[in-house]
Amino acid sequence: MNTACWHCGEALPTGEQFSATVSGQSHPVCCIGCRAAAEWIDQLGLADYYRLRSEPALRPAASPNDAASWQHAELDRHLVRELDGGKQEAIMLIDGVRCAACVWLIERALGVVPGVESVQVNAVARRARVTWESARCSLANIIEALQRAGYRALPLDARAFADSRRAESRSALKRLIVAGFGAMQAMMFASALYFGVFDANDAGTRDLFRWFGLMVSSPVVLYSAQPFFAGAMRALRARRLAMDVPVALAIAIIYGASIFESLRGGHEVYFDSVSMFVFFLLLGRHLEMRARHRAGDLTDALAKLTPAYADRVAADGSIERISASALAGGDRVRIASGAVVPADGILLGNPCRVDESMLSGESAAVTKRAQDSLVAGSVVLSGPADMQVQRVGADTVLAAIVALVSRAQSERPRLALSGERAAARFVARVLALASLTAIGWSVVDPSRAFAATLAVLVVSCPCAFALAVPAALTRSLALLARQGVLVVHADAIEKLAMATHAVFDKTGTLSEPKMEIHHVDARFAKNDALALAAALARNSHHPVARAIAQAAAGVPAAQVGQIEEVAGSGVRGTFAAHDLRLGHAAFALPAHAPEPSLADAVVLADETGVIAEFHMSEQERSGARAAISALACLGVSVEIASGDVEARVVAMARKLGVDHHHARQTPADKLDRLNALRANAACVIAVGDGINDAPVLAGADVAVAMGNGSDLAQASSDIVLSATDLTALPRAIALARETMTVLRRNQRWALAYNLLAIPFAALGFVPPWLAALGMSLSSLVVVLNATRIGRHAPAATGSQPHEAMA
Repeated sequence: MNTACWHCGEALPTGEQFSATVSGQSHPVCCIGCRAAAEWIDQLGLADYYRLRSEPALRPAASPNDAASWQHAELDRHLVRELDGGKQEAIMLIDGVRCAACVWLIERALGVVPGVESVQVNAVARRARVTWESARCSLANIIEALQRAGYRALPLDARAFADSRRAESRSALKRLIVAGFGAMQAMMFASALYFGVFDANDAGTRDLFRWFGLMVSSPVVLYSAQPFFAGAMRALRARRLAMDVPVALAIAIIYGASIFESLRGGHEVYFDSVSMFVFFLLLGRHLEMRARHRAGDLTDALAKLTPAYADRVAADGSIERISASALAGGDRVRIASGAVVPADGILLGNPCRVDESMLSGESAAVTKRAQDSLVAGSVVLSGPADMQVQRVGADTVLAAIVALVSRAQSERPRLALSGERAAARFVARVLALASLTAIGWSVVDPSRAFAATLAVLVVSCPCAFALAVPAALTRSLALLARQGVLVVHADAIEKLAMATHAVFDKTGTLSEPKMEIHHVDARFAKNDALALAAALARNSHHPVARAIAQAAAGVPAAQVGQIEEVAGSGVRGTFAAHDLRLGHAAFALPAHAPEPSLADAVVLADETGVIAEFHMSEQERSGARAAISALACLGVSVEIASGDVEARVVAMARKLGVDHHHARQTPADKLDRLNALRANAACVIAVGDGINDAPVLAGADVAVAMGNGSDLAQASSDIVLSATDLTALPRAIALARETMTVLRRNQRWALAYNLLAIPFAALGFVPPWLAALGMSLSSLVVVLNATRIGRHAPAATGSQPHEAMA
């Protein structure tokens, strides 16, 4: 008779009985919540969850984070990020994720919610990234669906991070301590047996020490080794082979055979071997977990940067302390010296110095002046400072960075997937070889068959091979993020190491994003021309458009309609039945032959001719010259492809020492240039910041967007540079090549170890305890070798792309 709930595993109540009907069969459950969750899962056609899971589900229960509490506007706007096309995105922690079956269930349960477009769940980090159509779905609908399946969503905040991380570390440490204590005790008892302390006439004492070995090794096998058995069960239920399968098989066989030998008074027991085997395995995984936690420290620290409270300035000048989540656009906030900026906004009043190192990777403080932007999470070093709030919650730069890093951590790169497939094939060969070893020794010397088979199973466990890729990539992602290089797609590291060419946009990428108008020639009043140009440019993110809009800050806006931005050319609209165009001369005057004097000007024109000429000034971006030089040292050819006029492109190319440059390039022209390079087997990096760069970024092998660029450019990118210094790019390439070198070295080491160790184990030269030690040490070598990545600052030397991939 069942005494536990079929859904959550808790004890059944003694009073009222409940049952859930799943797949036509009735199962006892402990409460109405478990019955509702189980039957809802069955109604969705997801009853296979109960076959795939390795642990009971979480019991559904009401909590402070239920669906109703997520409907508050303050919380919603701090979690939901607006995307293009009327879509929204949220990243949250999921409480109750216990195994791969939970991921399977969550992705399918949310996938049937009307309006939900994509669901990505990272079981290790317990994070879910959900994208949906705002017109058909809301965050509350998603939370309700999660709760019906028995899971609880938590905001991506400091408390949720700390609780999740602390629980995992505590559980892993307890298992490791039990395994270490048991292995030491088992080895002590086994030493007396190995060294012949008890002769044949003292069989009673010998058997007593064997029972002592069983007593101290049982907690190791039944408690500490539980994750290996659970992983093996998950893999077998999913009908695939993973590295936990031979591990669990070896532990079970060693432990079971040792108990059998103890009961019948046989000659060999291996309680010490199985305890050491589990201890070294857990030690390797504990180091891997620590490395993974350190890699996630940046995301966690970013999530903790936003303060809980803010000092809002009321209309009468008084200060009121409110929750930072209650801030809204237009609020005025006072930030004291040493305080953290609670939202994105613009500085009002006196200049101040701000530390943006956590966001940009640059340690030097930045001086901000009136009307300069302040970003959430930065620290005001010299205050107080007054700020007008512009963006809050999920719309801030800080939230965008957290979302980008979380997205990269939730993805599984191609290298990791190929490594897992290779490990699965290796496991199949190991099991076959172990069977052949058992058969061979049964014919030659049956007394040695068991030890030799165990040694093959243990020594050939592909833990090191499977850890080679994630250990190196995890370390690399963390180091790049600390340097202000946010990897959006983990596959970008592999392609970055192979890069041979880099194609840069000029305006806002190689030049400073902030341009200035140094001269205006207008057909009529200058302010009237500025008002028309600013009305066209006000909604554009292009540096030229922002410069015009800023120059017209004190000018009354003109009423211009039907505004349309033409990528790579300019902006057009209508004013008083006139067709206005703002851009380079060929675009602004399509029916006229542009005069040579207009070659380097931004032209405002209508169908009758030129209305005004805006002559711009620009400066090269900090570190651009050093970045171009470093890329050349790395063997990366650099080109400039810009939509700007020939004169400014040539001038910038000469300043930076770039030989290959192309002006007047439309997005289609840039894309054609990329395709031409790739046709010659080049691996191309495209670097840009504007809307007109999005098609080019999407077509490149590696797309790099500037952190201050447009949202569309960042959405099309593989890497986002949050630092303003372009030298972060060559450093990232050098680090990517070092990562691939270490990764390949780890794989070669793991393969060589197995090829050398397996024959000796199969021939009976390696006892099981030595096999356990060797296998564990090989895994430790892989993890420790991965931690060497970035120990020394990667140098921009003559390292070539093919060397990293050799």
